[in-house]
Amino acid sequence: MIKKLIASCLSGILLALAWPTYGFPVLLFVAFIPLLWLEYDIRQAEKKKGALQVFLYTYLSFFIWNIITTYWLYFSTPFGMWFAVGVNTLLMSLVFLFYHFLAKKVPFHLSAIFLTTLWISFESLHLQWEFSWPWLNLGNAFSEYYQWIQWYEFTGTFGGSLWVWILNFSIFKSILLYLKYKDTAIIKRAALKAVLMIGIPIAFSYYLFYSLTYEDQPQLEALILQPNINPYTEKYNTTDKRIGDLLTQLTQEKITSNTDLVLAPETVFADGTELAQWDYSFAKNMSLSAIKNHSQTSFLGGISFFEKITSQDQVQKQTNYLREGLWYNDYNSAFMVNTNDLEQIYHKSKLVVGVENFPYQSVLKPILGDAMIDLGGTVAMKTTQNDREVFSTLKNHKIAPIICYESVYGEYVTGYVRNGAEVLGIITNDAWWGNTQGHQQHLSYARLRAIETRRSVVRSANTGISAAILPNGEVSKRLDYEEQGSILAHVPISKKMTFYVLFGDYIARISLFILIFVLLFAFTRRRNEV
Repeated sequence: MIKKLIASCLSGILLALAWPTYGFPVLLFVAFIPLLWLEYDIRQAEKKKGALQVFLYTYLSFFIWNIITTYWLYFSTPFGMWFAVGVNTLLMSLVFLFYHFLAKKVPFHLSAIFLTTLWISFESLHLQWEFSWPWLNLGNAFSEYYQWIQWYEFTGTFGGSLWVWILNFSIFKSILLYLKYKDTAIIKRAALKAVLMIGIPIAFSYYLFYSLTYEDQPQLEALILQPNINPYTEKYNTTDKRIGDLLTQLTQEKITSNTDLVLAPETVFADGTELAQWDYSFAKNMSLSAIKNHSQTSFLGGISFFEKITSQDQVQKQTNYLREGLWYNDYNSAFMVNTNDLEQIYHKSKLVVGVENFPYQSVLKPILGDAMIDLGGTVAMKTTQNDREVFSTLKNHKIAPIICYESVYGEYVTGYVRNGAEVLGIITNDAWWGNTQGHQQHLSYARLRAIETRRSVVRSANTGISAAILPNGEVSKRLDYEEQGSILAHVPISKKMTFYVLFGDYIARISLFILIFVLLFAFTRRRNEV
């Protein structure tokens, strides 16, 4: 029992120590081996309570991983943190439990394929369903070592997840064979194979990294603002006018005659502006005023919109009830204004579980009532839109207005690029989590989107880290947590469509197909040894 407990804790600790932004992702290539050994040992013993043991030990391991890497959710809300950690741990443990059941029926190589494809399918589910929480998808772990994963432009982050599982099972099988035959040549071959399986993708990545050049590409001059407003003491207790004065001041400090874009954070205008009154709103007038002496500049920022509804025929699934005969849609939106005065508005559509989206409301609301799972964001159920809006500057540069949590979703972001986006603009507010790993990981994941799409990223955080990121994932300029100020950055513009932009999460789709095939095959096979 002690050995199994140690193995369980060891996997959890290795997974946590591999995670950005402090970790070393090479540990991921062996992190699951203690759990695989634990499950194998229990399976070989064929005890009646083996399934329960597998579940409990894996739950402990994944709980350690989740709590160490996402504890910072606590600073937004204790309930949200415990819910996210508890549910995600449960789902990961169930994945291993299903593997335990199937591994009794099929040979080693098929059980390895099953767990790999099941895990990738689980990660894909986290990108799609209403309890979406893809923060710990394995491919994200390489975000700080961006020089190693330039090939994400072909595979996306699921390529990283596949890489991790191939290495874990390859090394684990070699360990089992060595224990069976006691032949040191097995270990030598395994070590060489592991070095090649790690080294070749990294070498190819460095080739891509040094092959990228930007000299011949046109440049976008972006002024990125970081107002540094505390969301707990100031953001929703101040006025749009005060924020507007601060944004104007920050803009005037560095704006030039060549500035294409001024970028302000998510919901920087938080008073609540009626959508029908946008043309006459303070937010629009102030934004135009900030760039009034720069006729070639566009201003992109975040705003809280609401829309009154008096007819029940217009009520949608995400519409909020106010009182008898009155409903409203609540939007977390991005807008762009410039001197041509074309209306450019986008409503955030990948929502934070809880406050922005009450998942499976018809089932859960009778149980939870009005309890909300606040993982960091705004404070009401939001209404979304279906398409990925792309904004145009006066120089006809195409900007993707990506709002906060949306930047965690690789295939989702490719929708902006397929709609013409040449630069990814991320607006966010990461101050909810305090000075923790939360805002650092969020910035780090933006590197992945740059590599996948080969687009520059300009990122404005209320506070957190505002930055400019090159298409190879390198942060060229940044403002750190609790720094008020601005960044004047020049980033390359690209129209290139990467393989990943064109085909998205094809690895996840192929994995699901293989998973179904293995499941069907398992019903016709007896158990074999390694």
